[in-house]
Amino acid sequence: MQDSGYRDRLGQLVEPGERLLAYAKAEAAHGAQPAAAPDATAPQGSVRVTAGGVLLNLLAPVVTFGPGDRLVDRVCWGVAGRGAAGSVAARLHRALHPPRSPGTVRDTLIAATDQRLLVCLTGAVKLFAWRADDERSLAGTRVVFAAARTEVAAARVGWHRLNPKRLRVDFTDGSWLAFTVPIAESGRPLREVAAALSR
Repeated sequence: MQDSGYRDRLGQLVEPGERLLAYAKAEAAHGAQPAAAPDATAPQGSVRVTAGGVLLNLLAPVVTFGPGDRLVDRVCWGVAGRGAAGSVAARLHRALHPPRSPGTVRDTLIAATDQRLLVCLTGAVKLFAWRADDERSLAGTRVVFAAARTEVAAARVGWHRLNPKRLRVDFTDGSWLAFTVPIAESGRPLREVAAALSR
């Protein structure tokens, strides 16, 4: 998909009178994330992180063990977000992971307007897609999260481990979430979003 297609679609998603300042195609950074909302169906009680549970997570990644997953994420990737279960960052992180069909992907777009921070997901597209599929995916782009500019405390792009292109968005409630682009891609769009959010 061409970048101009993203800009045109985002221009359709902003409110009347709202101006699109910058946008970037990115993904939520890997690593330990903000706290998830408690699952009402999960049994209550404390869960201990054991060496066996962590080893199981490393050897069989398809097996999920919450505390082990978080520890492996923290060791391998570091911290990619912080915040209590109801924080702005936690709500944003949850909005980025809707249910999806197996074998499909979505692109994440972060946009700064003169009034809001918008996070959008494109329509689902199959892994091996044709151009027509890409166009349908772009047409299916929708806003999954919006925050008023007053909720954004700061935004900056900097180094994290070996990646020099990680956007960290801090919110006024003390929570934060990070986004990255692949190493081979330019970090300029992320820097433009950070600059627009810092105005």
